[in-house]
Amino acid sequence: MNVRILYFEGCPNHEPTVDLVRDVLAGAGADADVEIVEVKDAEDAKRLHFFGSPTVQVDGVDIDPGVRESTDYAFGCRMYGTSSVPPRRLLEEAISGGTKA
Repeated sequence: MNVRILYFEGCPNHEPTVDLVRDVLAGAGADADVEIVEVKDAEDAKRLHFFGSPTVQVDGVDIDPGVRESTDYAFGCRMYGTSSVPPRRLLEEAISGGTKA
């Protein structure tokens, strides 16, 4: 399994998201490579399917089912409902195999 965390420099939610991803992976006993990728501009955002910082993908699929069909890529901050850090539930579901496109 590959987990990719996409962010832009200066994002205050990047490190809390990295910590959360590592905690969820450890709790699940998941064998995963964690890749942390800096998105530098709007071109990167489009190429990487970046919906804002932070974006988390499991095996190339966004953890949020609500955006998987979208092409509204954004070089800006990302919100998950009212939170700027992804909900633990989305991570747990994605890691347990719930990221099927």
